Amino acid sequence: MHASFSQVIRSMTQETNLNTLKARFRGYFPVVIDVETAGFNSQTDALLEICAVTLKMDEDGWLSPDKTIHFHVSPFEGANLVKEALEFNGIKDPFSPLRGAVEEEHALKEIFKLIRKEQKAAGCQRSIMVAHNANFDHSFVMAASERSHLKRNPFHPFATFDTAALSGLAFGQTVLAKACQTAAIPFDNREAHSALYDTERTAELFCEIVNKWKKLGGWPIFSADEESEQSADE
Repeated sequence: MHASFSQVIRSMTQETNLNTLKARFRGYFPVVIDVETAGFNSQTDALLEICAVTLKMDEDGWLSPDKTIHFHVSPFEGANLVKEALEFNGIKDPFSPLRGAVEEEHALKEIFKLIRKEQKAAGCQRSIMVAHNANFDHSFVMAASERSHLKRNPFHPFATFDTAALSGLAFGQTVLAKACQTAAIPFDNREAHSALYDTERTAELFCEIVNKWKKLGGWPIFSADEESEQSADE
């Protein structure tokens, strides 16, 4: 049997409603984050750079990067600076005025303000951090937020989307550079370990994974009853 006009319209409406950030991520607003730090301990080591990229979804359900906000950050008072970490990320002098660094509180306030605005516009209830090896970035953002006594932190307190794990599933790679290369996303190793560059590449990678799942037929997801009803109408 052929599907009726009303059934076709209902199916199209349902799919359209599902092609929103709110529906796609169960009310969460995904925000891509990367940080550069002076060590591995979020409680004692300095946060030196942070970038956030918000995401948007078009009416057909395709995900893409949207707005970018980026800051160099001054070490908090008494922060530990690990020499090897500074050599790794190329920040030779965290106190150099040439960095144009701002205090943690200022950087996070501006980032959180943008996120809350975009989250509200998307109709989402809370933001969720997307990052490569996300536990690391999440711990530094949460520690800095606590040090700055910020009460309106938009991020979920522990849940994240980890692109290292997702890339392992989608592309068989867990290193950011190799995952991007496998996904045909240009990656310049000379630019790596800059929060701005790494966040932009991570955002592209996350969008590619989400869109790839959609291309393979994994989204929208319909219930068994809906699929049976659709089959009966064909």
